[in-house]
Amino acid sequence: MRNISLPAIGFIGLGNMGGPMCKRLLDAGYRVTAFDLNAIALDTAAAAGATRSLSAAECAANVDILLTSLPRPDHVEAVMGGEAGALKSLRSGSVWVDLTTNRKELVDQLAQAAPDGVRVVDCPVTGAVDGARNGKLTLFIGGDDATVQRVLPVLQHLGEVIHCGPLGTGNVVKLVTNQLWFIAAAAIGEGFATGIANGVELGVLWSAIKNSVGDSFVVRHDAPSIFAGHYDPSFSLGLCLKDLGLIKELGKQVHAELPMTDAAQHAFALATSRYGPHAAELHVAKRIEEDAKLSMRLQGDWTPPWEQ
Repeated sequence: MRNISLPAIGFIGLGNMGGPMCKRLLDAGYRVTAFDLNAIALDTAAAAGATRSLSAAECAANVDILLTSLPRPDHVEAVMGGEAGALKSLRSGSVWVDLTTNRKELVDQLAQAAPDGVRVVDCPVTGAVDGARNGKLTLFIGGDDATVQRVLPVLQHLGEVIHCGPLGTGNVVKLVTNQLWFIAAAAIGEGFATGIANGVELGVLWSAIKNSVGDSFVVRHDAPSIFAGHYDPSFSLGLCLKDLGLIKELGKQVHAELPMTDAAQHAFALATSRYGPHAAELHVAKRIEEDAKLSMRLQGDWTPPWEQ
């Protein structure tokens, strides 16, 4: 039963992250109107109780809060921008919450083009597919205090919300967290390879790393995807490079060399050139396995993160 006292939600983008987030809002009793170009994704949302839309603009037309979760900034621009875009369909008094890892300048540009009375916040998320399924994401929101407080009850069904500052700062914080993630993900394969090549059993090495200064989210959450050999297809090499490009744009404001970020970008570019942009993100470690002619398979019950 949907609660008509709750704000009406629109949700555009029902992929690996958007689909589970949409379902959590449905499970919380919200009336959700949904749209995705992928018919199977839209069928799944409808089966969970969402109302189908025929277009992004239709999805935005009669909602109080519109959420978008799309792969890239150009997708956001295509969906939201222009006279026929979803942004122009939003009614006065509504809020657009962009959950996409986006370009700060694009968010500002679209906010300036929003109809009178429409508020905009950027709110990219982190925590992987399992976090989206289980409501344990971290959401980085940028916007004015009043609008943030208005959407907070909705977003708290998805995880912990951190108010980062004015519009655009949510994406800055998210990209910094990805900057550190990609550096760690590029390094983990090098560390495993160095230990294995010098006679340390992989299980012993992993246990030691977890109980040392080398511990990290990547060590605990991502390494099992290497051990299992699927390399976590829930996030692609192409998306890693997309985010690294956005990070490099932000890095121009630093006016200093950022060699660790440069190295991570190079490592992911090498993996992408070999396996293609749609390959799973941790192929950045598989490339090292192949070149070093060693295996990072480890026996264990490695439940994929998206099934947890």
